[in-house]
Amino acid sequence: MSDRVAIIDVVGLTPRLLGNDTPNLSALAGETGLIRIDPALPAVTCTAQSTYLTGLPPSGHGAVANGWYDRALAEHHFWKQSNHLVQGKKLWETCRRRRPGFTCAKLFWWYNMYSTADWSITPRPLYPANGRKVFDIYAHPLPLRDEIKADLGPFPFPAFWGPMAGLASSQWIARAAEWIEERHQPDLSLVYLPHLDYNLQRWGPEDARISADVRAIDALVGEMIAGCRHRGIRPIVLSEYGILPVRRSISLNQLFRRRGWLTLKEELGRELLDCGASRVFAIADHQVAHIYLNDPELESVVRAAVESEPGVANVLDRSAQGAAGLSHDRSGDLVAFAAEDAWFNYYYWSDDRRAPDFARCVDIHRKYGYDPVELFLDPALAFPRLRIASKLLRSRLGFRTLMDVIPLDPSLVKGSHGARPADSRDWPVLIGTGGSPDPIPATAVHERLLAACGA
Repeated sequence: MSDRVAIIDVVGLTPRLLGNDTPNLSALAGETGLIRIDPALPAVTCTAQSTYLTGLPPSGHGAVANGWYDRALAEHHFWKQSNHLVQGKKLWETCRRRRPGFTCAKLFWWYNMYSTADWSITPRPLYPANGRKVFDIYAHPLPLRDEIKADLGPFPFPAFWGPMAGLASSQWIARAAEWIEERHQPDLSLVYLPHLDYNLQRWGPEDARISADVRAIDALVGEMIAGCRHRGIRPIVLSEYGILPVRRSISLNQLFRRRGWLTLKEELGRELLDCGASRVFAIADHQVAHIYLNDPELESVVRAAVESEPGVANVLDRSAQGAAGLSHDRSGDLVAFAAEDAWFNYYYWSDDRRAPDFARCVDIHRKYGYDPVELFLDPALAFPRLRIASKLLRSRLGFRTLMDVIPLDPSLVKGSHGARPADSRDWPVLIGTGGSPDPIPATAVHERLLAACGA
């Protein structure tokens, strides 16, 4: 068996989705085995990927969610890119130590800047001084960016996240993996395909339209599997989490506001959350919320208030976080998990007219939490696509413009993840390293990937 491996991350893939719509994935599972993964907690992208690549829980690698609050800077951070944030040896580093000369290409997996991978590509907009946002990628080595764009065209950034998110981004990433393979033949390719993530969150996994998305990603992965086998590469497919249907969202920061624990500052007629001055606040991320206490004396009353909020399943204090593998300096003083049919939004305002201007934009860094409502266009807008085209034209002409086309309605979201589903049919999968009737913990995936790489 080849020691050259391609690990294809099919986001949102679960045993429940495998069937008539997945002939290629089902065939690979039948030939090479399928294992259910007891998901990393929280079951979100940065945590799951970091667990797979290091074999450590969040308490060891530090990716406690997709975002966190930095107590020293008094600033929240979301979707950061530096690989230095992930503690512990990475998969390719261990392989390289055991197999001198081992090479790795890391394509759109997260924490993909300044890693020790040989080749890497990740989404990275440009921000000129005039306030524009220019879609682009970051690549290592640096000349790789211009070379691959010259051959494949620009990365379809609007298809990667936002109201236009869809298959085109996964198709470009798959082509990029093939492009890297033709020129460099890496021993390990890490390839991220996000397509299923979008409509599973928009519409929920029970929506009949999801079948088309499953068929589309299966066809794309089927082409990749065929290409791998033609080149003597071992294909492995895994996923990070399963997405569950949801019918309600939880606004912890609005709860804290009603209790008088938040500090809000007015800027240009809008309300901004002042984390550093607030007694308590939450950084929301799908079905997990990290709750930070600037006033430790409030812990017991905050915990009681959160536990009594409809939709909250459980709340972990520092002791319980240790048992769950979540005890880290970046973690909240309390960590709340939602019930299966609920998720946490970051909203803190009581009047939509006072919401910050970025709330109605695709703005993954400034919001105080992950915002799946960014997948929708505001239904109240007349001719929204014409509005977007007009704003894009203004931006390209060098004018500042606000792409305020996102609604403020969390009820639109029908799917979420982050908690541990009760049914293992909704857990992530590992295909291609042998089968097992019993699930394995997310931390055990690492050793199977090492073995597949001959390390």
